Amino acid sequence: MNAQPFIAIRRELHKIPEPGFAEFKTQRFLLDYLATLPQERMEIKTWRTGILIKVKGANPTKRLGYRADMDGLPIPEETSYAFKSTHPGYMHACGHDMHMAIALGVLTYFVENQVKDDLIFIFQPAEEGPGGAQPMLASEEFNEWRPDAIFALHIAPEYPVGTIALKPGILFANTSELFIDLYGKGGHAAFPHTANDMVIAAAHLATQLQSIVSRNIDPLDSAVVTIGKIEGGTKQNIIAEKARLEGTIRTLSMESMQKVKSRIEALVRGTEAGFECQAAIDYGANYCQVYNDETLTHEFMNWVKDTGVAALIECKTAMTGEDFGYFLAEIPGFLFWLGVDTPYGLHHAKIEPNESAIEVAIRVLTQYLSWKAS
Repeated sequence: MNAQPFIAIRRELHKIPEPGFAEFKTQRFLLDYLATLPQERMEIKTWRTGILIKVKGANPTKRLGYRADMDGLPIPEETSYAFKSTHPGYMHACGHDMHMAIALGVLTYFVENQVKDDLIFIFQPAEEGPGGAQPMLASEEFNEWRPDAIFALHIAPEYPVGTIALKPGILFANTSELFIDLYGKGGHAAFPHTANDMVIAAAHLATQLQSIVSRNIDPLDSAVVTIGKIEGGTKQNIIAEKARLEGTIRTLSMESMQKVKSRIEALVRGTEAGFECQAAIDYGANYCQVYNDETLTHEFMNWVKDTGVAALIECKTAMTGEDFGYFLAEIPGFLFWLGVDTPYGLHHAKIEPNESAIEVAIRVLTQYLSWKAS
């Protein structure tokens, strides 16, 4: 299948990155494209800013689902592209523009080449936050066409084009956002004894939080606690009345996630007592692990080896987060990495995925789903 039209689509989508549940231009672009295809083979529904499409099978006995995410990230773009983001401060830095273009290529193929079973294409909003998979999974629209199995991919900068990577079992971690607000008493820098400095409280707490993984989690398990942002104070000679820590938690088990959160809460209570302040914790968006169904994943990996449709790597578990895990918690399926060969990582302002990977992904998915749905 000629991938050039979908490379062009990817470039148009790259120009219009939007926040989660605000993908209005993106949804309109996708719907306009879908309107150009033969409508007798499709049914289309919208859910919030997402879209569900049923491509009708000739004699269906099951439904196979394929999901692509839609939202962008609040990152000012620094690529060399001639088709940079037209939305200041936002960028498709996680490859969702490629994910959508690939999904449209696969969908187009099956509208033109009917298979036996129904195929459900899911364009899901808000993967980067606040999390679109969980509410979409619970929606009436989704459950009317609920798939019997579901699949997805994610671009991988570290792998060469022509390569896909996955493993049975846990692929991505459980994740949780972390926001901690500390409230004390402001004052003049020359009179620290009359105030209650939240910059100092935040600095101590940030250091203490790093003891959780090293001293409270089994060293044979894996966890991450990262504080990526601290805000506090207004001027160099004013003692800060408020400070805020923002971070993320990643674990390979729900038990460890609960342990990490329990220790965070204990350390925050200690900070309240030690610095005579008040604190509030918000865990924001929480994503469950991406757990690839053992049977379907082994079957897919064997199929890739037998057909030679792409080079295959059995990869290690990553501490990345992906709300596709909510789909996999209820519906058997898998997610795989798609090699795009770029030196810059996911969420980097300079990431430029190799667009020839779009053809690879369309080829793999059309052949696999043709085999699976026949």
